[in-house]
Amino acid sequence: MPLTSKPLSRDTWPAFARLVEKHNGIFGGCWCISFHLEPGEKRHGAAAYRAMKEELVKEGRAHAALVFDGPDAVGWCQFGSAAELPNIRSKKAYEREAGTPPDWRVTCFFIDRERRGEGIASFALREALREIERLGGGTVEAYPEEYGGKVSSSFLCSGTLGMFEKAGFKKARKIAMHRWVMARRLRNKREAPGRGSVARRRPRAP
Repeated sequence: MPLTSKPLSRDTWPAFARLVEKHNGIFGGCWCISFHLEPGEKRHGAAAYRAMKEELVKEGRAHAALVFDGPDAVGWCQFGSAAELPNIRSKKAYEREAGTPPDWRVTCFFIDRERRGEGIASFALREALREIERLGGGTVEAYPEEYGGKVSSSFLCSGTLGMFEKAGFKKARKIAMHRWVMARRLRNKREAPGRGSVARRRPRAP
């Protein structure tokens, strides 16, 4: 069965929640909320983060390309505006040379532990970029890691340099030993409302 993607929304929240719960809340109960928090904001527990994430989704203030294999979500690529996702890694270094905020940020990926190594992250990124085009396009930034050796896939939740280069992103500047700011400009490709999800051909593993 080919992979498909749908935006994270009220309708897809149950599938998203099942995937997070399968992995004990993701990274110690994060619920993919950390990039929504202001830097230095007081930490909360997993139950509070779950409620916060669900409320953001209901309000349309949490975006992701959610990847499905049949009825089951198997991963996602999170994106959003700079206001929606103010907390990025290496933020102090980033702000030393910050100019105009990007229209969009791609902040993190998560893939079902049983499905890693199948190219799902690359598929999720491609679908996130399609959704950004549908939402109006603009400048998109990402903050991936650059490593030569083998690194835990759970550590590389921001994605890899190579994956973003293949997706057309260019290096802008370095903000940590292994972290880059990368950017790409996307066109405005607004689609007619009511268009359903489209099945995409399963990607090859990189």
